[in-house]
Amino acid sequence: MAEADSDSGTRSWGNWVTTFATLAAPTTFIGALLLYFGFAYTDALYAYFGVDAATLGFSTQEYALRSAGALYVPAGAALTVALAGVLVYYAARTLGDRGAPPPPWGRPVAYAVSACGLVMFALGVLGGFAVWGAGAMDTPLLIGGGLVLVVFGRALSFKLGGADYPVARERLALALVAALVGLSCFWAVHAYAKQHGTDDARYLARRLWLRPAVTVDTAERLYFPPRQVRETTLPVAGAPQRFRYRYEGLRLLAEVNGRMFLIPEDWARTGGGVLVVPTDGAVRVAFRSD
Repeated sequence: MAEADSDSGTRSWGNWVTTFATLAAPTTFIGALLLYFGFAYTDALYAYFGVDAATLGFSTQEYALRSAGALYVPAGAALTVALAGVLVYYAARTLGDRGAPPPPWGRPVAYAVSACGLVMFALGVLGGFAVWGAGAMDTPLLIGGGLVLVVFGRALSFKLGGADYPVARERLALALVAALVGLSCFWAVHAYAKQHGTDDARYLARRLWLRPAVTVDTAERLYFPPRQVRETTLPVAGAPQRFRYRYEGLRLLAEVNGRMFLIPEDWARTGGGVLVVPTDGAVRVAFRSD
Protein backbone atom coordinates (compact mmCIF):
# COMPACT_ATOMS: atom_id res chain seq x y z
CA MET A 1 0.00 0.00 0.00
CA ALA A 2 2.84 2.36 0.88
CA GLU A 3 4.60 1.51 -2.36
CA ALA A 4 1.42 2.31 -4.30
CA ASP A 5 1.15 5.69 -2.57
CA SER A 6 4.81 6.34 -3.29
CA ASP A 7 4.37 5.50 -6.97
CA SER A 8 1.30 7.73 -7.13
CA GLY A 9 3.21 10.62 -5.57
CA THR A 10 6.11 10.11 -7.96
CA ARG A 11 3.80 10.11 -10.94
CA SER A 12 2.11 13.25 -9.62
CA TRP A 13 5.41 15.07 -9.30
CA GLY A 14 6.43 13.79 -12.71
CA ASN A 15 3.23 15.18 -14.23
CA TRP A 16 3.86 18.55 -12.61
CA VAL A 17 7.43 18.64 -13.90
CA THR A 18 6.31 17.71 -17.41
CA THR A 19 3.59 20.36 -17.35
CA PHE A 20 6.02 23.00 -16.09
CA ALA A 21 8.59 22.11 -18.76
CA THR A 22 5.90 22.27 -21.45
CA LEU A 23 4.87 25.76 -20.33
CA ALA A 24 8.34 27.09 -19.53
CA ALA A 25 9.97 26.19 -22.84
CA PRO A 26 7.76 28.38 -25.08
CA THR A 27 7.69 31.10 -22.42
CA THR A 28 11.50 31.21 -22.36
CA PHE A 29 11.60 31.27 -26.15
CA ILE A 30 9.09 34.12 -26.34
CA GLY A 31 11.00 36.03 -23.66
CA ALA A 32 14.22 35.63 -25.64
CA LEU A 33 12.49 36.94 -28.77
CA LEU A 34 11.14 39.96 -26.90
CA LEU A 35 14.60 40.70 -25.54
CA TYR A 36 16.22 40.41 -28.96
CA PHE A 37 13.66 42.53 -30.80
CA GLY A 38 13.70 45.08 -27.99
CA PHE A 39 17.45 45.39 -28.31
CA ALA A 40 17.20 45.75 -32.10
CA TYR A 41 14.63 48.54 -31.72
CA THR A 42 16.56 50.34 -28.97
CA ASP A 43 19.88 50.04 -30.79
CA ALA A 44 18.43 51.56 -33.96
CA LEU A 45 16.67 54.33 -32.01
CA TYR A 46 19.72 55.59 -30.13
CA ALA A 47 22.21 54.85 -32.92
CA TYR A 48 20.45 57.61 -34.87
CA PHE A 49 21.69 60.04 -32.20
CA GLY A 50 25.15 58.51 -32.14
CA VAL A 51 24.71 56.48 -28.94
CA ASP A 52 25.38 52.74 -28.76
CA ALA A 53 22.66 50.83 -26.95
CA ALA A 54 25.34 48.88 -25.07
CA THR A 55 26.56 52.19 -23.61
CA LEU A 56 23.11 52.90 -22.21
CA GLY A 57 23.02 49.63 -20.28
CA PHE A 58 19.28 48.97 -20.25
CA SER A 59 18.10 45.95 -18.28
CA THR A 60 16.60 42.87 -19.90
CA GLN A 61 13.16 43.90 -18.62
CA GLU A 62 13.47 47.32 -20.27
CA TYR A 63 14.50 45.76 -23.58
CA ALA A 64 11.52 43.38 -23.40
CA LEU A 65 9.12 46.25 -22.70
CA ARG A 66 10.54 48.30 -25.56
CA SER A 67 9.89 45.44 -27.98
CA ALA A 68 6.12 45.74 -27.61
CA GLY A 69 5.74 48.70 -29.96
CA ALA A 70 7.86 46.98 -32.60
CA LEU A 71 5.79 43.78 -32.50
CA TYR A 72 2.22 45.07 -32.72
CA VAL A 73 2.15 45.53 -36.50
CA PRO A 74 4.03 42.30 -37.45
CA ALA A 75 2.00 40.20 -35.01
CA GLY A 76 -1.30 41.76 -36.11
CA ALA A 77 -0.49 41.31 -39.80
CA ALA A 78 0.59 37.68 -39.31
CA LEU A 79 -2.53 36.82 -37.33
CA THR A 80 -4.79 38.50 -39.90
CA VAL A 81 -3.19 36.60 -42.79
CA ALA A 82 -3.36 33.36 -40.80
CA LEU A 83 -7.06 33.91 -40.07
CA ALA A 84 -7.81 34.50 -43.76
CA GLY A 85 -5.85 31.38 -44.72
CA VAL A 86 -7.68 29.25 -42.15
CA LEU A 87 -11.07 30.44 -43.39
CA VAL A 88 -10.20 29.64 -47.01
CA TYR A 89 -8.75 26.27 -45.99
CA TYR A 90 -11.85 25.23 -44.06
CA ALA A 91 -14.08 26.38 -46.91
CA ALA A 92 -12.10 24.17 -49.30
CA ARG A 93 -12.24 21.24 -46.87
CA THR A 94 -16.00 21.63 -46.56
CA LEU A 95 -16.38 21.49 -50.31
CA GLY A 96 -14.20 18.37 -50.47
CA ASP A 97 -15.99 16.57 -47.62
CA ARG A 98 -19.41 16.93 -49.25
CA GLY A 99 -18.45 14.41 -51.91
CA ALA A 100 -19.54 16.72 -54.70
CA PRO A 101 -17.12 17.35 -57.54
CA PRO A 102 -14.93 20.40 -56.89
CA PRO A 103 -15.82 23.58 -58.76
CA PRO A 104 -14.07 23.88 -62.14
CA TRP A 105 -12.12 26.90 -60.97
CA GLY A 106 -10.93 25.27 -57.72
CA ARG A 107 -7.85 23.37 -58.91
CA PRO A 108 -6.63 26.16 -61.25
CA VAL A 109 -6.87 28.65 -58.37
CA ALA A 110 -4.91 26.31 -56.09
CA TYR A 111 -2.22 25.84 -58.74
CA ALA A 112 -2.09 29.58 -59.35
CA VAL A 113 -1.55 30.19 -55.62
CA SER A 114 1.36 27.72 -55.59
CA ALA A 115 2.83 29.24 -58.75
CA CYS A 116 2.60 32.72 -57.25
CA GLY A 117 4.39 31.40 -54.17
CA LEU A 118 7.19 29.97 -56.31
CA VAL A 119 7.65 33.32 -58.05
CA MET A 120 7.77 35.13 -54.71
CA PHE A 121 10.29 32.63 -53.34
CA ALA A 122 12.52 33.05 -56.40
CA LEU A 123 12.35 36.85 -56.11
CA GLY A 124 13.25 36.63 -52.42
CA VAL A 125 16.29 34.43 -53.11
CA LEU A 126 17.45 36.75 -55.90
CA GLY A 127 16.97 39.74 -53.63
CA GLY A 128 19.05 38.04 -50.94
CA PHE A 129 21.90 37.71 -53.42
CA ALA A 130 21.51 41.42 -54.38
CA VAL A 131 20.40 40.61 -57.95
CA TRP A 132 17.80 43.35 -57.51
CA GLY A 133 17.49 46.12 -54.94
CA ALA A 134 15.46 44.37 -52.25
CA GLY A 135 14.75 46.25 -49.04
CA ALA A 136 15.58 45.02 -45.56
CA MET A 137 12.19 43.32 -45.17
CA ASP A 138 11.59 42.37 -48.81
CA THR A 139 13.80 39.30 -48.90
CA PRO A 140 12.46 37.52 -45.77
CA LEU A 141 8.85 38.40 -46.57
CA LEU A 142 9.13 37.10 -50.13
CA ILE A 143 10.89 33.90 -49.09
CA GLY A 144 8.60 33.12 -46.16
CA GLY A 145 5.41 34.26 -47.86
CA GLY A 146 6.27 32.40 -51.06
CA LEU A 147 6.82 29.12 -49.22
CA VAL A 148 3.57 29.54 -47.31
CA LEU A 149 1.67 30.11 -50.56
CA VAL A 150 3.24 27.04 -52.18
CA VAL A 151 2.16 24.80 -49.29
CA PHE A 152 -1.21 26.50 -48.98
CA GLY A 153 -1.99 26.04 -52.67
CA ARG A 154 -1.03 22.39 -52.49
CA ALA A 155 -3.18 21.84 -49.40
CA LEU A 156 -6.12 23.49 -51.16
CA SER A 157 -5.77 21.23 -54.19
CA PHE A 158 -5.83 18.15 -51.94
CA LYS A 159 -8.78 19.31 -49.86
CA LEU A 160 -10.84 20.28 -52.89
CA GLY A 161 -10.43 16.68 -54.04
CA GLY A 162 -11.43 15.31 -50.63
CA ALA A 163 -7.94 13.93 -49.87
CA ASP A 164 -5.96 14.37 -46.66
CA TYR A 165 -2.91 16.57 -46.48
CA PRO A 166 -0.02 16.38 -45.76
CA VAL A 167 0.89 13.07 -47.30
CA ALA A 168 3.61 10.98 -45.67
CA ARG A 169 6.16 11.48 -48.42
CA GLU A 170 6.07 15.26 -47.98
CA ARG A 171 6.46 15.49 -44.20
CA LEU A 172 10.22 16.08 -44.30
CA ALA A 173 9.83 18.77 -46.92
CA LEU A 174 7.11 20.42 -44.83
CA ALA A 175 9.40 20.37 -41.77
CA LEU A 176 12.11 22.15 -43.77
CA VAL A 177 9.56 24.65 -45.08
CA ALA A 178 8.37 25.33 -41.53
CA ALA A 179 11.97 25.97 -40.44
CA LEU A 180 12.57 28.36 -43.35
CA VAL A 181 9.31 30.18 -42.70
CA GLY A 182 10.20 30.56 -39.01
CA LEU A 183 13.64 31.90 -39.92
CA SER A 184 12.08 34.31 -42.41
CA CYS A 185 9.61 35.57 -39.80
CA PHE A 186 12.43 36.13 -37.32
CA TRP A 187 14.45 37.94 -40.01
CA ALA A 188 11.54 40.13 -41.10
CA VAL A 189 10.53 41.15 -37.57
CA HIS A 190 14.15 41.99 -36.74
CA ALA A 191 14.35 44.22 -39.82
CA TYR A 192 11.02 45.82 -38.94
CA ALA A 193 12.15 46.47 -35.34
CA LYS A 194 15.28 48.25 -36.55
CA GLN A 195 13.32 50.27 -39.12
CA HIS A 196 10.73 51.15 -36.50
CA GLY A 197 13.47 52.34 -34.17
CA THR A 198 15.02 54.52 -36.87
CA ASP A 199 11.62 55.99 -37.79
CA ASP A 200 10.88 56.79 -34.14
CA ALA A 201 14.30 58.43 -33.82
CA ARG A 202 13.63 60.66 -36.85
CA TYR A 203 10.26 61.60 -35.41
CA LEU A 204 11.80 62.43 -32.03
CA ALA A 205 14.68 64.41 -33.56
CA ARG A 206 12.16 66.77 -35.18
CA ARG A 207 10.13 67.05 -31.96
CA LEU A 208 12.63 67.16 -29.12
CA TRP A 209 10.26 69.46 -27.27
CA LEU A 210 8.44 66.26 -26.34
CA ARG A 211 11.34 65.38 -24.06
CA PRO A 212 11.85 67.09 -20.65
CA ALA A 213 13.88 70.30 -20.69
CA VAL A 214 16.99 70.17 -18.50
CA THR A 215 19.13 72.89 -16.92
CA VAL A 216 22.62 71.82 -15.85
CA ASP A 217 24.89 73.67 -13.41
CA THR A 218 28.55 72.68 -13.42
CA ALA A 219 31.71 73.65 -11.58
CA GLU A 220 33.77 73.68 -14.78
CA ARG A 221 32.97 75.03 -18.20
CA LEU A 222 31.58 72.69 -20.83
CA TYR A 223 32.32 73.25 -24.48
CA PHE A 224 29.54 72.89 -27.03
CA PRO A 225 29.47 73.85 -30.70
CA PRO A 226 28.33 77.46 -31.24
CA ARG A 227 24.63 78.28 -30.75
CA GLN A 228 23.71 74.82 -29.47
CA VAL A 229 23.13 75.63 -25.80
CA ARG A 230 22.88 78.79 -23.71
CA GLU A 231 25.72 79.28 -21.25
CA THR A 232 25.40 81.60 -18.25
CA THR A 233 28.12 82.42 -15.74
CA LEU A 234 26.58 82.25 -12.31
CA PRO A 235 27.26 85.28 -10.08
CA VAL A 236 29.53 84.83 -7.11
CA ALA A 237 27.88 86.40 -4.08
CA GLY A 238 28.30 85.71 -0.42
CA ALA A 239 29.78 82.36 0.48
CA PRO A 240 31.71 80.62 -2.29
CA GLN A 241 29.49 78.32 -4.29
CA ARG A 242 30.58 75.22 -6.09
CA PHE A 243 28.69 75.63 -9.36
CA ARG A 244 29.85 78.44 -11.65
CA TYR A 245 28.24 77.76 -15.04
CA ARG A 246 24.66 77.11 -16.12
CA TYR A 247 23.65 75.46 -19.40
CA GLU A 248 20.15 75.64 -20.85
CA GLY A 249 18.67 74.40 -24.11
CA LEU A 250 19.16 70.71 -23.35
CA ARG A 251 16.66 67.84 -23.49
CA LEU A 252 16.69 64.54 -21.66
CA LEU A 253 17.19 61.73 -24.16
CA ALA A 254 17.48 58.90 -21.61
CA GLU A 255 18.30 58.24 -17.96
CA VAL A 256 19.84 54.87 -17.18
CA ASN A 257 22.02 53.52 -14.37
CA GLY A 258 22.74 56.84 -12.71
CA ARG A 259 23.53 58.66 -15.94
CA MET A 260 21.56 61.18 -17.96
CA PHE A 261 22.01 61.43 -21.71
CA LEU A 262 21.32 65.04 -22.70
CA ILE A 263 20.89 66.35 -26.22
CA PRO A 264 20.65 69.95 -27.53
CA GLU A 265 17.07 70.90 -28.28
CA ASP A 266 18.02 72.07 -31.81
CA TRP A 267 19.98 68.89 -32.54
CA ALA A 268 18.08 68.25 -35.78
CA ARG A 269 19.34 71.56 -37.21
CA THR A 270 22.83 71.85 -35.76
CA GLY A 271 23.76 68.20 -35.23
CA GLY A 272 26.35 67.53 -32.56
CA GLY A 273 26.68 64.88 -29.91
CA VAL A 274 25.06 63.71 -26.71
CA LEU A 275 26.23 64.86 -23.28
CA VAL A 276 26.49 62.17 -20.58
CA VAL A 277 25.98 63.58 -17.09
CA PRO A 278 26.21 61.53 -13.86
CA THR A 279 23.30 61.93 -11.48
CA ASP A 280 25.52 62.56 -8.48
CA GLY A 281 26.98 65.62 -6.78
CA ALA A 282 29.25 66.47 -9.72
CA VAL A 283 26.52 68.53 -11.38
CA ARG A 284 23.24 70.15 -10.41
CA VAL A 285 20.28 69.34 -12.62
CA ALA A 286 16.87 70.99 -12.81
CA PHE A 287 13.94 69.90 -14.93
CA ARG A 288 11.36 72.30 -16.24
CA SER A 289 8.22 72.12 -18.35
CA ASP A 290 7.66 74.22 -21.45
